[in-house]
Amino acid sequence: MPRTTGPRRWSNPDDVIRKLRRRWDDGTYLTQYARGTSWKPIAVPITGPTPREATDHYVDVRAWVDRWRSANRLRVEYRTLGGRTLGANDLPAHAWIDDYPRLWALLGVEDQVRRFTALLDAARRSAPRIVDWVIDKPHTVLSFEPVWSKLLDTVLWIDANGGADTYLRQIDVPGVDTKFVEANRTILATLLDRQLDDQRVDTTKPPSDFESRYRFRRKPTYIRFRTLDPRVRIAGPFSELTVRADQLARQPPTASTVYVLENEVTYLALPPVEDAIAILGGGYAVARIEALDCLADRTLIYWGDIDTHGFAILNNLRRRFPHARSMLMDRATLLAHEEHWVQERSQVTTALPHLQPAEADLYQDLVENALGPAIRLEQERVRFFAIDQALHVR
Repeated sequence: MPRTTGPRRWSNPDDVIRKLRRRWDDGTYLTQYARGTSWKPIAVPITGPTPREATDHYVDVRAWVDRWRSANRLRVEYRTLGGRTLGANDLPAHAWIDDYPRLWALLGVEDQVRRFTALLDAARRSAPRIVDWVIDKPHTVLSFEPVWSKLLDTVLWIDANGGADTYLRQIDVPGVDTKFVEANRTILATLLDRQLDDQRVDTTKPPSDFESRYRFRRKPTYIRFRTLDPRVRIAGPFSELTVRADQLARQPPTASTVYVLENEVTYLALPPVEDAIAILGGGYAVARIEALDCLADRTLIYWGDIDTHGFAILNNLRRRFPHARSMLMDRATLLAHEEHWVQERSQVTTALPHLQPAEADLYQDLVENALGPAIRLEQERVRFFAIDQALHVR
């Protein structure tokens, strides 16, 4: 590329293409075209040689001019540069792009324009509510070209058939299954937000919670519980059941005390307690019992690991049931079982505002490693006499 002796650089056709490419890449030109906006010819200024440069680098200037004359699909406007030594010369001053076809050809994007137009036409025919978004996001649409027809068919099926009585598994579109929905939930959410009526979209739920956001029927949650009172059976001969949370909420057990535990074997081994049941919490899955309104007027006791996650679960439970008490999650129990301490792999460090003062102090000591590095006492390592004593001192 010819250069002057100074820092100046003369424009070349590739510079024009780069400027135009930036606006192609951000979707501006395709959006204009799709909206039917008339093309306004664009003039790109050309930086050329000064009179002195034209004199000092005449051969380079002629080669530079020839390159512009051979630039296809650009209309070049010239200016006359005069000089006593060389006389008047016509040098490129502006490069003009006169219409869409010349722009597409210059950028080599004719095929992309044709394909986007086909995708846009498909949306106009079947889902006009999403057309404005399609026009605004042409390159996003092109990136989904291989599955575009399936996306449109899925959106239309959900619009016509989705709802509170429908599972995602029931979407009946050729080539579409729950794996397809999961893999494409972000783009599907974008399209559904525009296709569905407002009341069909729960905007308080993120697109990642696809079923809730679009009001599909969710897989039910189950609660496992057992009676601790030998005199009481559940639903006839059964001492233990696993039932749907919504059904248990409608017909809750009559026991006045409810224990929620994390460890399965400990849950199974709990000794008898009059007028009480035990629920297997399952870590953070303890949130499933939030549907049980009956717990608001029962004695509710939570027992989890003495570690930062155990206290975080207790904190979450108290957010729904402020009256919940903890059991064997105190400093005395921790210190009495020092030989059973292990290390917590990763700790919670966030504020837990629903802990009681003694719980909060112990939680803070665990976070700050005041008693040792990442101390943890798992529920199943607590000696059984301590469990029996705690159950019968209420």
